[in-house]
Amino acid sequence: MDITALNNVNSGIIKEAVKASSLLSDSKIQSGMETGDDVFESFFHAAVEGINTTNGYISDAENEEIKLALGETENPHDLGIALQKASAAITYTIAVRDKFMEAYKEIMQISI
Repeated sequence: MDITALNNVNSGIIKEAVKASSLLSDSKIQSGMETGDDVFESFFHAAVEGINTTNGYISDAENEEIKLALGETENPHDLGIALQKASAAITYTIAVRDKFMEAYKEIMQISI
């Protein structure tokens, strides 16, 4: 299962989670163990790491704003770069969240 195909979303974190889950599932299948929980855990950790990365970019942008306001910055372009990184990370996080919510709604509509 490769979720990078969702609206051309390409993330190193998600690709690594997919690789890790496939390697883990291959080893678990060979040993005869269940893999559902491990796959979910892998994606969950990837999502948490992505959120933490987004929060880091937001924090960096706030720190650059403070430095600029206090006149401590050496390069005012650092603020623009930090704001663009934070904006891109937020946009990506929202897109992934929306896709997960869309998938959840589809799953909930399935009749058994």
